[in-house]
Amino acid sequence: MNDIEEQLWNYIDGTCTADEQQTISALIAQDEAYRVKYQELLLLNKDFETIELDEPPMAFTYNVMEGIRAEHARQPLKAAPNKRIIIGISIFFLVTLVCLLVYTLANINLPAADIKVTVPVKLKVPELSNYMTKPVVQAFFFIDVILGLFLFDGYLRNKKFAKQA
Repeated sequence: MNDIEEQLWNYIDGTCTADEQQTISALIAQDEAYRVKYQELLLLNKDFETIELDEPPMAFTYNVMEGIRAEHARQPLKAAPNKRIIIGISIFFLVTLVCLLVYTLANINLPAADIKVTVPVKLKVPELSNYMTKPVVQAFFFIDVILGLFLFDGYLRNKKFAKQA
């Protein structure tokens, strides 16, 4: 924007001082270039006044706030547990359990006895055909199908959450 336009816009908007207004009005009356530019800027100003300002939709603020809330919800927590503290607590409990086990084994009084284990020569193995009836096999397969569907559902859910993150 050149100096003439800037002065004329200040004159049209009424943001210049009284001395500047008198100077610019005198220039408009005397100089043809100022008069033509002044008329163009007046028409442009009238067009600006007739233009309606665009208003955001009614739910704009709500949508922006929901977007911000969702963005903050996706961020991981900044506080992570210190692994050295967890390892220290684990070592404490392991040492405590080992000490308790050593103390217990040191204070056990076992009588000295000869223990003889005899295995019968004719060991009889039970017949599995008595236990493998049709309802038992059907129940086994039914439980396997249910467990398979449960594992497949867990796999799909993990896959869905991995895509969202």
